[in-house]
Amino acid sequence: MFFPPLSLLALCLASASPPVYASLSGSIVDGGNSLVSAMMLFVGNEEKVYILDKAEGNAAQINGHPAWGAVWDMASHQSTVMDVKTNVFCSSGMHLPNGSFVTFGGNGAVGRGGNMGSQLNPGGYSASWDSEYQDFDGTKSIRVLNPCRNSDDFSSTNCQWFDDATFLAMQRQRWYSAAEALTDGSVIIIGGFTSGGYINRNYPNVDPATEGGAAEPTYEFYPARSGNLQTFQFLVNTSGLNAYVHTFLMPSGKLFVQANISTVLWDYNTNTETPFPNVPGNVVRVYPASGAVAMLPLTPANNYLPTMLLCGGSDMPDYSWGNYSFPFIDTWNYPASKDCQRITPEPTDGSMPQYVQDDDMLEGRTMGQFIILPNGKLLVVNGGLNGTAGYSQATLTTPTYAQMPFGESLASGPVLTPAIYDPNAAPGSRWSNAGLSASTIPRLYHSSAMLLPDASVMIAGSNPNVDVNLTTIFPTTYKIEIFYPPYFSASTRPVPTGIPKNISYGGNSFDITVPASSYSGSANDAADATTVVLHRGGFTTHAMNMGQRYLQLNNTYTVNKDGSLTLHVAQAPPNPNLFQPGPAFLFVTIHGIPSNGTYVIVGNGQIGTQPTAAASVLPVNVGLSSASGSANPSSTTGGADVTAKSHTAIIAAVVGGIAAITVLGAIIGIYLARRRAGARGAPSTYPMKGGGGGMGIGAPTPMGARAMRSSDSSAFVPLQQDNYSHAWNASNASLVAPYRDDGIPSGRASGTGMSMDYDPYASTPMSHGTPQQRF
Repeated sequence: MFFPPLSLLALCLASASPPVYASLSGSIVDGGNSLVSAMMLFVGNEEKVYILDKAEGNAAQINGHPAWGAVWDMASHQSTVMDVKTNVFCSSGMHLPNGSFVTFGGNGAVGRGGNMGSQLNPGGYSASWDSEYQDFDGTKSIRVLNPCRNSDDFSSTNCQWFDDATFLAMQRQRWYSAAEALTDGSVIIIGGFTSGGYINRNYPNVDPATEGGAAEPTYEFYPARSGNLQTFQFLVNTSGLNAYVHTFLMPSGKLFVQANISTVLWDYNTNTETPFPNVPGNVVRVYPASGAVAMLPLTPANNYLPTMLLCGGSDMPDYSWGNYSFPFIDTWNYPASKDCQRITPEPTDGSMPQYVQDDDMLEGRTMGQFIILPNGKLLVVNGGLNGTAGYSQATLTTPTYAQMPFGESLASGPVLTPAIYDPNAAPGSRWSNAGLSASTIPRLYHSSAMLLPDASVMIAGSNPNVDVNLTTIFPTTYKIEIFYPPYFSASTRPVPTGIPKNISYGGNSFDITVPASSYSGSANDAADATTVVLHRGGFTTHAMNMGQRYLQLNNTYTVNKDGSLTLHVAQAPPNPNLFQPGPAFLFVTIHGIPSNGTYVIVGNGQIGTQPTAAASVLPVNVGLSSASGSANPSSTTGGADVTAKSHTAIIAAVVGGIAAITVLGAIIGIYLARRRAGARGAPSTYPMKGGGGGMGIGAPTPMGARAMRSSDSSAFVPLQQDNYSHAWNASNASLVAPYRDDGIPSGRASGTGMSMDYDPYASTPMSHGTPQQRF
């Protein structure tokens, strides 16, 4: 066990003193240990957050091998490891209509130090399995999880990851693909690399479509559709900077897609594109520039018209981005952009969409991440002042690892203070970090963040390293933090009742009751300042939240004599493109102070055409000037800085036990410190030395000779790459010792990589640990 038993936790919580809510406002507090570095995560339900890591040497073990999956309990802040078969490194992910989540792709099997696994795929350029880490090739994997609750049997296969490519797999290998839910709840999976690299191109770029087999310019669907896969020409046009393309479903059913400095509106059914003007200033926002990108809240006030906000990233010149191997400049010296742009992809007047300059961020950020808050504001967290995402053991201008000033990190200057953007504020006043605490933990490459049902924000991850490294300047990070936005200065929050379990697309409205104890002051004023919103946090990885959306439901109200409010709430608009079917949390806010979110399913819970009905018809507002709230006025402050109109007992162990958790955190910290101290004295600390066959860095020229390292996730050797001798991180350098390069150059013949028909499980055990059942 990594933590004290639950009985100790219960004892600590039982003796906790009542919380002081105002002290939480703007603060960042300890949230426990993730056990695996939180490269990816999503909220499964009102109790659990699911975490995924790349296959690497985490100290936490499961079934005799390092774990790279975990589930974190919101109430106890404890994590439990989960078994995942394949290497999830740089997957995409999305929700499904029934509340399940699915991830797509990843990387080949790896072993210690990120070297290729022990059992190679045909051609020898990636691995199907590793005998030490026991991970399988994940490049075509489709993994499905049905989130469970504490009342469920977590030992059951129904609560575990289904991950077996012999039953469920994509048609193509995809690493850094994008995923977006569609109107029927199916998922489109777009592009990616076939194996890996810093950016998705050779240099010079003579084959922008496939890069000799290293790039994947097609798209496919889950569930799979019939017919041959088609090339998405936009991916060819944006060659190089087209990993994790920013993709959002529009009201028309077309997709807004942005990569490199290009933007299109894409009809994926006919594979036709409408190009938009280039991004001003040539600022790149996709990986590895990794700007903060989100769709602004959809509200009745803006007629549910989507506007995209793109902030930060990098305007490095094209040459500087380099190729699969590494950047051609020392990125950590290049400032990230602070520029912000808005664009409305489907303007109602039919005009050509244009980027519009917005307020600059307070500082430049790469790897900044937007989290939409229940009050309609956007929080940005994490990231660095300089450089890009990604990691490397060299750049073109810094040819040895010993010369790298920040270890493998290609970014520097961690931004430790969050900031909040108000989309409804006047230009020039939309950004603020007033009253927000700074973290002490750098959150750079492979960091993550997610809104929790209690309206706080979970922040985790950071691991710009090929394998676990606890001693480098930006180490592998397991500590979770919880950020409490300014509305936590209010100790009284709305406590709505009557929220349905399902939200439909159109149809009869429903009523929610908010008691007088949920607010103070005039009932009419409170009712006028109440919103009911659907919020979906999405699947987060690499400073983005795939599927994140905020949609305000229309509502009217009746003020009752006892001061309670009856909210007459419309169903979702009868257009599933606005908020795709699947899980969400419903929040009620009063004067910008949110309730706890209530878990709901939007749509019918099935993949397929969603039933729709006429938009809900609501009664008129009925106020009562004599009615008022019964809460203490001093307990409802905190929403005054929030410009938003419109189930709260705060999760007891999260807020009610803050003091106890602090004590418990110290106990856990001592326990883990002893455990790590013991581990550091043994070779099993995963020093990440390259395996045999590692090769040295060649001449510092774009096409200079540089031999291959036997690695898939650290060297990122792309399959069928034109420039086989120029592989990213092609060195067997020890990353926790002085640089040493004793590799012997060797040639590399052209190969086909893993074919669609190759079974990566055919000659290895079908599973490690408990066998999983087929659906």
